[in-house]
Amino acid sequence: MSQAQCREAIEYITSLKGGKITPGLERIASLLEALGNPQTAVRMIHVAGTNGKGSTLSFIAEILKSAGYRVGKYTSPAVLEYRERFAVGDRKISEKDLTEGVALIREKISLMEKENKELPSAFEAETALAFWYFKEKKCDFAVIETGMGGLLDATNVIESPELSVIASVSFDHMSFLGDTLEKIAYQKAGIIKEGCPVVSALQHPEAAGVIEKAAAQKESELTVVKEDMIEDKSSAHSFTQTFNYGGYKRLKLSVTGKYQLKNAALAIEAVKALRKRGFTIKDSAVYEGLEKMQIFARFQVISQKPCAILDGAHNEEAAVRLAESIDRYFSGRRIIYIMGMLGDKEVEKVCMHTAGKAECIFTVTPHNPRAMSAIELAQTAGRFNQNVTAADSLQEACELALLMAGKDGVIIIFGSLSFLGEISKVIAGKNKKY
Repeated sequence: MSQAQCREAIEYITSLKGGKITPGLERIASLLEALGNPQTAVRMIHVAGTNGKGSTLSFIAEILKSAGYRVGKYTSPAVLEYRERFAVGDRKISEKDLTEGVALIREKISLMEKENKELPSAFEAETALAFWYFKEKKCDFAVIETGMGGLLDATNVIESPELSVIASVSFDHMSFLGDTLEKIAYQKAGIIKEGCPVVSALQHPEAAGVIEKAAAQKESELTVVKEDMIEDKSSAHSFTQTFNYGGYKRLKLSVTGKYQLKNAALAIEAVKALRKRGFTIKDSAVYEGLEKMQIFARFQVISQKPCAILDGAHNEEAAVRLAESIDRYFSGRRIIYIMGMLGDKEVEKVCMHTAGKAECIFTVTPHNPRAMSAIELAQTAGRFNQNVTAADSLQEACELALLMAGKDGVIIIFGSLSFLGEISKVIAGKNKKY
């Protein structure tokens, strides 16, 4: 298969129904039935939540890989490259497999069209591709991240997961999921299935009550992370984190951000639940998997001189966590921001928690149809910081930030994931000149 064929396949699948978000399970159920219901052929671990679900999923997958299992991983959105969304082990889907899978899905969608059935969206077709791919690769487990919500999310065609996992629930996608934590948690808790165990992060009381009720109704055993058992043993300002949790001592994480301790604890509780289901996962795999896990744009160091950090904080809870990490690692340092946000996010609340920590802020417009313009973002951030400049491009923002930072400043690049992949490459290229 050629690169051109692969590009054409990606263009086809991402253009379905104009890329619109269309909640509901009928369309993907029809497509999966035409594919032979591949989602029933692999043990599924289903992960929902607002913040932390990507990190938690990656911790779980690394631990299972370290335990000797063949593990598929389906995540969204793609940050650096489209194919990274579908991975088995350490490898993203090949161009050949992606092209073949999309050709098969395209054939089934054409039949649906002839039968006058409603056609799937891009995300629904991508989810079907993931299930087909994991079946083809004979995965022992597939760890599946919801796209948005849970109850009506395309991934919720999973009927009997080995385990449901709910990371931290907070405000996001309110136009689809609801304007209260209870409504949002109701959607997230939709992944809880009859008699299948569920593990949850420690939630806000409003969300916790909804999850507890859903688990009870489904007769699903619920385990909640015990945050008071997390003992942070990390050295001050060290990017390597060390902590105790329960009977585990001196666990190490290579990822930064204090909030990752909670995500790692959630992954440990997931492992305990899987052991109860009869799966062999040694403690050594827990230690190895946690330390090996790497994830893009979660308080990720991409440059040392000057220090540059990428973070996907785009809602209020994530902004609070970002602010805590800045205080922890860079207290007393000069901080320069590059920010880019989508217009449907909690932009003012993000700025409220973060903007005051920066010496100066450069705003950019992400390449996304839902993007907030750099000028509008600068106006919002300007309510909390008087030194804000709207950059004309990502390149200009990087040049200005590098000049302001010198060798000793710290550049924090955060907001929508849709621009972080591109800007990380720009920073790497520009930094060679300084």
